[in-house]
Amino acid sequence: MNEQQPHHEKAEKPIDEKSEKEVLKHDEKVEQQDQLSTITWSLMLIWAGAAVLAINLGWFDALLDCRFCTRILPDNMAMFEPSAWSIIMVGAGVILMAAALVRTLMPQFHRNIGGTLLLAAVFIGVGLGNFFGWDLVWPIVLIAIGVGVLVGGLGRSRK
Repeated sequence: MNEQQPHHEKAEKPIDEKSEKEVLKHDEKVEQQDQLSTITWSLMLIWAGAAVLAINLGWFDALLDCRFCTRILPDNMAMFEPSAWSIIMVGAGVILMAAALVRTLMPQFHRNIGGTLLLAAVFIGVGLGNFFGWDLVWPIVLIAIGVGVLVGGLGRSRK
């Protein structure tokens, strides 16, 4: 019986090592994905702080008053008073779009990005609603979400 016990331990050892390597590989992949999420959310917080600081110090108003901006912005935007939340939402949406692009282009970060794109579209829509008016922005956001769902569905059916 003593002879069988060491043989049994030898048989289990390679299996345990293989399982341990698979678990470590999975943990590294999850950690890489979490790094991108951490970077994304950190950038959104930094953006929010920078936007509030720029508004509180009057930098944003000075930017809008410059001649270049008055020439490129539509006439109806001269009347709008941007809120901190509008600027934060647009920036957060752009950051989420960039994160989705990174997840698409870099295989080590690849995962489903549908939820991220939906949240980015909503953030951008909320932010731009105060700039251009809800009557224009929300139909465009709904169309963009619908096109995204359609493209995602067609992409899955081809695989």
